[in-house]
Amino acid sequence: MRSNIRAYRGVLPAAAAMLIFAFAACGASTPKPQSADYQKGYRLGLDAYTYGLPLMVTNATYQTMTSVNVSNGAYGPVNQFNNVRGVNNAGSKTVVAPGSTSLSSIAWLDLRDEPQVLHVPEVTDHSFVLALIDPYTENVKNLGTASSTKPGDYVICDPGQHEVKLPAGTQRLDVDYSRIWIIGSTQLNGPGDVANVDKIQDGYTLTPLSKYDTNYTPPAPSSPETTVTKYQMPTGVQFFDALGQQLAAFPPPARDDAELRKLAEVGVGPGMTPSKDSKLSSDTLKGLAAAVAAGPAQIKNDTQKLSAEGFAKNNGYLLGGFGRYGTDYTLRAVISQIGLGAFVPDQAIYAVSWSSHDTQALTGSTPYVLHMQDPPPTNEGWSLTVYNLQGALISNPLNRYAFSSSSKLARNSDGSIDFYLQSSEPTSPVQASNWLPTPSGQGFEVMWRLLAPEPSKIDGILGGSGWQPPSIQPRK
Repeated sequence: MRSNIRAYRGVLPAAAAMLIFAFAACGASTPKPQSADYQKGYRLGLDAYTYGLPLMVTNATYQTMTSVNVSNGAYGPVNQFNNVRGVNNAGSKTVVAPGSTSLSSIAWLDLRDEPQVLHVPEVTDHSFVLALIDPYTENVKNLGTASSTKPGDYVICDPGQHEVKLPAGTQRLDVDYSRIWIIGSTQLNGPGDVANVDKIQDGYTLTPLSKYDTNYTPPAPSSPETTVTKYQMPTGVQFFDALGQQLAAFPPPARDDAELRKLAEVGVGPGMTPSKDSKLSSDTLKGLAAAVAAGPAQIKNDTQKLSAEGFAKNNGYLLGGFGRYGTDYTLRAVISQIGLGAFVPDQAIYAVSWSSHDTQALTGSTPYVLHMQDPPPTNEGWSLTVYNLQGALISNPLNRYAFSSSSKLARNSDGSIDFYLQSSEPTSPVQASNWLPTPSGQGFEVMWRLLAPEPSKIDGILGGSGWQPPSIQPRK
């Protein structure tokens, strides 16, 4: 979760994701008394902002990450994999809340011309996932270790291609949209494993169906462009104009019909441009513009509320396996900001906290201890990472950013583990071996990732009756 929450090991494009949690009171400002048209525009505008934000964020991410025509880390052209080759560190800026125990492989599919053939190589001694995310941030399919995916060629077909005849030996993957985001993550067995993971990444390939079985390689551009252009999200009523374009390009599922009928009352919907709608009064348009301005604060409030609701149940964490939202548009919007690309629970469960168990905001001025009596019940391991409030790994002399199930950790006599989170190295050698550095005098967040949780344990973890992430306790 901001994922890669997005994600699996934490994939959160900086162009689209932002840290929006604070325990200080915040929220969408209440407009001064205005006309009924203004109030309706504002009220439904906030609903429309919440509904449409994931679609807009995904588009912003797509536009930014494909703004170069040669592979540049996670950025690059459509219909090919763009791989992050080195271990993430405090200087890594490609993603927010990056994982440091895996390497990412990113691909944006444009299926309008024809299906794409995804090749999955044989992967040994490493867990991996290739998650398919739709424009609404729904995690629609997952290939990888947890899904028992076999090596082979998988033909990804959009709705107009579901009847396309496939080559012998391939398997069909039908999706509902012509734009699909593949978030790939491959386990890194320590810093010395990078070369091995690079070879695995090279095996993830995409080939146009018409070029299948032709030793296809993506054509090199005649004029390479490596400078990333950050997509600027529209503001004011133009936000809803752009949303109308996205809704027309990627038609919403039928379950959204009731919500869309409501939003249409203020000119928001597929193909609609409220800024040019002569049926809308000037006060309605002013209300819509005010809603866009207030939208980010509303999402902050929603995040705060969700965290507070789960605080007691989940030992002080916002915990979940996300990725599929149905008509829970508020949760979908929140996760689009703190965990864009989050996976479903059988792939990953995330637990994030910005406060200690006594509800005080985490700060590098305070030392903390996390006592883990038992490890998370997972099939592919776990990780514990600390980030600053911008979602970046924290610079420290040890270049230590996370612990995982493969880390060499000091254990107590009963096998339990104590993690020490503080800005300065503990004087005790035992504590120092289990020390995760925090930013001196600054706030930070703590994130657990449970990779491929044991299926029989998922409901208990999500419901608060099973394994709990260790509470974050201030040290005396």
